[in-house]
Amino acid sequence: MNNFEFFNPVKIIFGKDQLAKLAVQIPANKKVLMIYGGGSIFKNGVHTAIKDALKNFDVVEFSGIEPNPRYETAMKAVELIKAEKIDFLLAVGGGSVIDATKFIAAAVLFNGNDPWEILSKRKPVKAAIPFGAVLTLPATGSEMNSGGVITREATHEKFAFSSPLTFPVFSFLLPDAASSLPKRQVANGVVDAFMHTMEQYMTYPANAPLQDRFAESILQTLVEEGPKAYANPADYEAMSNLMWSATMALNGLIGCGVPQDWAVHMMGHELTAKFGIDHARTLAIIAPSHYKYSFENKKEKLAQFGERVWGITSGTLDEKAHTAIEKMEAFFQSLGVDTKLSKYTEEYKGTAQDISKRFTDRGWEKLGERQSLKPSDVEKIVEMSY
Repeated sequence: MNNFEFFNPVKIIFGKDQLAKLAVQIPANKKVLMIYGGGSIFKNGVHTAIKDALKNFDVVEFSGIEPNPRYETAMKAVELIKAEKIDFLLAVGGGSVIDATKFIAAAVLFNGNDPWEILSKRKPVKAAIPFGAVLTLPATGSEMNSGGVITREATHEKFAFSSPLTFPVFSFLLPDAASSLPKRQVANGVVDAFMHTMEQYMTYPANAPLQDRFAESILQTLVEEGPKAYANPADYEAMSNLMWSATMALNGLIGCGVPQDWAVHMMGHELTAKFGIDHARTLAIIAPSHYKYSFENKKEKLAQFGERVWGITSGTLDEKAHTAIEKMEAFFQSLGVDTKLSKYTEEYKGTAQDISKRFTDRGWEKLGERQSLKPSDVEKIVEMSY
């Protein structure tokens, strides 16, 4: 096992009828900006419950955060915060809203030319407005980590950032609020959580059996409970297990002491930026090809994945590994998630070369857990994903 540091200060409040506790989580006399996306929080009663809970607070609202949150929209919220002298933020919705809120919290206090530099130039976050989260959609794990991903529509770029200052102070996890989600969003949540786990697990053996089993337990739970939540989002028990699995997949715990990949995400982000494809679906497009292309480096863990998650007991190590990839791809497809780029757009030709060039231009010359993937490899992986 590798050396590591682990820090996670987020307070989690999980379950039904919990929003009555919201007011005591926010310091008195704070002016709150409630940030959300579309209208789902009005349909599921969350908006009313929050307004009731914060009746003694001055609450301003900002709506319109996109599923792939945009820099341009976030900066409108920054302007509102400065005009209204807001001093506490409350993200209400899914991971995209929470990601946007993290960036907004940092951008308001950014001391530089352009807050975009937090993303494009990895400028450090030195201050951020405190914020909490109310999670209504399981997927990204953003409710219990310090990272976010933002898209700049004008340049078709999508970048990630992270800072110890952008952890939520608290997060309410509300499985019952997800009961009316469209099946497409539930499927995205399952795939997103699955791939967050895989990015930290599907590398090479590092003598970290506890971390492996943490990851495998999340994957097993997603395989068992994900289809139930997909079939019936109102199944509270299944949705609870899906939501907690998604949180645990990316709160830092399973990545302690082990090598991590994240090449799938880096390629997937480019597909979202270029075509607007749902984040989880870009991961489902790239992952099978990435694992096939990187087979020799990953086959020991792929075989272990096959044995422990899919119950594959027969065949050679290579055969188990190949079958494991097939099982994963079939699982995604069973949730209505296509795994080829051509299923999402007819304009895919040239995408691999475009992404490879972007990586080269940015100096992204070493990707993956062994830092062995170059832009030329990325080009081949993306082409395999057509």
